[in-house]
Amino acid sequence: MIFLDAAATTPVRREVLEAMWPYLTGEFGNPSSHHSLGEAAATALAGARTATAKALGCRPGEVVFTSGGTEADNLAVKGIALARRAADPRLDRVAISAVEHPAVEESARYLERVHGFAVDVIPVDRFGQVTEEALAAVLQPGTALVSIMYANNEVGTVQPIARLAALARAHGVPFHTDAVQAAGWLPMDTGALGVDALSISGHKLGAPKGSGALFVRGRVRLEPLVHGGGQERGRRSGTENVAGAVALATALTLPREPAGRVSALRDGFIGAVLAGVPGALLTGHPTERLPSVASFCFPGTSGESVLLELERQGVICSSGSACAAGSDAPSPVLLAMGIEPEVAQSAVRFSFDSTVTAVQLQEAAAAVRTAVGSVRSLGEASGGGRGGRSSAAAS
Repeated sequence: MIFLDAAATTPVRREVLEAMWPYLTGEFGNPSSHHSLGEAAATALAGARTATAKALGCRPGEVVFTSGGTEADNLAVKGIALARRAADPRLDRVAISAVEHPAVEESARYLERVHGFAVDVIPVDRFGQVTEEALAAVLQPGTALVSIMYANNEVGTVQPIARLAALARAHGVPFHTDAVQAAGWLPMDTGALGVDALSISGHKLGAPKGSGALFVRGRVRLEPLVHGGGQERGRRSGTENVAGAVALATALTLPREPAGRVSALRDGFIGAVLAGVPGALLTGHPTERLPSVASFCFPGTSGESVLLELERQGVICSSGSACAAGSDAPSPVLLAMGIEPEVAQSAVRFSFDSTVTAVQLQEAAAAVRTAVGSVRSLGEASGGGRGGRSSAAAS
């Protein structure tokens, strides 16, 4: 099997498992307990917070441990917007890009539906990028928060976050970025990026599912979503997942393969697919993209049918975000980039971890050529036409 769905999840790295294991077994204490087991857990939690803060270029007190990227996004979008409106009722708008992860988009829609906020959607260009002009056009005196993802989970496009954050800051608006896909590949120094909040998730980095963190700059008010014992400085109640925090901190600080090596492999794979599959369309920015993502549309196919054919050949990939699995609707990200719905339904995403090899990608490119050709042939034989679902979709 060639696993090319690392944007969905990654295996737990051995070093991470070894680091967290003691806190799942002998050192299992509650960090709020006032005895030796609890104090050992509290010490481990503090160490994980310090290590995470160092990786993010912030203070330990600005790190909130969460259950993952979705919770971190929810806490940032809802928590900052609600806290700002509580301080000033005129701040009743949030601005998000048209290509956000559902965790951000649905949080904004919740604020709209339940709390009466207005949601301003920032358009993207054909590569999926937000321009400074597009952001400036939606910034208003009532904007409580801007949230724009660092790197897109479907097409890999990287946003000019430092410039966009600077623009929001000039208007006095806090800026949040979903950095779940960017972590491990792109610079994470929150000071250099100029962001006020940043979300990460452990299972994209080689830590277990269920671990994540939100950086929130100290001056930014945050309304908690989970109430209880006041853990995480009152920002996220509940007994802390010590083992998860240790795992996340370890994953953030482990040495990684140079991004340039993976980028070169990615570019070779992209070239092989474009050369070998007539009509293949690369989606996302041609150069400003994650080293780990290559995404295509294959007109004349169903993306799900291509996935099935590829899996039969031992290549595991996806048709887009794992969080939208089971949906037959074309990707909102691709539609926002101006891709026609019929073409968008032929999308396939390949995403790598740092262990991917040139041989694996060569084999995968050959499998793509075969799979797309097979699906197109089946579609023509069944009269499905361009974009129609072939019999492979149901087999």
